[in-house]
Amino acid sequence: MSSNRSGPESASSTPVELPVLGAPVRERADAARNRLRALTAAETLFAERGVDAVTMDDVANAAGVGKGTLYRRFGDKAGLAMALLDERERELQHRILTGPPPLGPGAPPTDRLAAFVEAYLDLLTRQLDLVLLSETATTGARFRTGAHTLWRQHTRHLLDAGGAPDAEIAADVLLAALSAEQVRHWLRDRELDSATLAGSLVALVRTWTAT
Repeated sequence: MSSNRSGPESASSTPVELPVLGAPVRERADAARNRLRALTAAETLFAERGVDAVTMDDVANAAGVGKGTLYRRFGDKAGLAMALLDERERELQHRILTGPPPLGPGAPPTDRLAAFVEAYLDLLTRQLDLVLLSETATTGARFRTGAHTLWRQHTRHLLDAGGAPDAEIAADVLLAALSAEQVRHWLRDRELDSATLAGSLVALVRTWTAT
């Protein structure tokens, strides 16, 4: 097996090559610390107040970094928000590629798929407004993100390995259910709790695949 394989190995004998989200830029230790402080502060403030109510001044003060540093690094609040989402999507990708099973390699495809649904829903509930912004910025934006390409290839492969009929369409149906707009409707309009929603979606995907 090639040592530079980028995709996780499923329960099937053939590994799947996944597109890899762009590698982080090398940075000095102090710059990395400031970036992490800013992202952590932004995440906390966005969760507490909502993205619209948070200013760059708020983030700079909470992070203990200069406002100029924040603007030079992220440009504006939209750039900061997208950097935070990118960081969290990279973390999930890393867990899929190299983390322990069932989310990472080594578990049966149905269990990996269920673990992905739960992990992605967890990311969504924590970053719902940011994912919604990235998916609805323009018509069809959801389908053009690098993360969507990754999630689709991963779920399609697991559905196929698990014996789901028409894995291509099944992957699209699953990711449509996991779109930020749909999840927001379930959580905020229908007032479902995230654990119930995760359980329902996991039960659904298990009906599509062999256990």
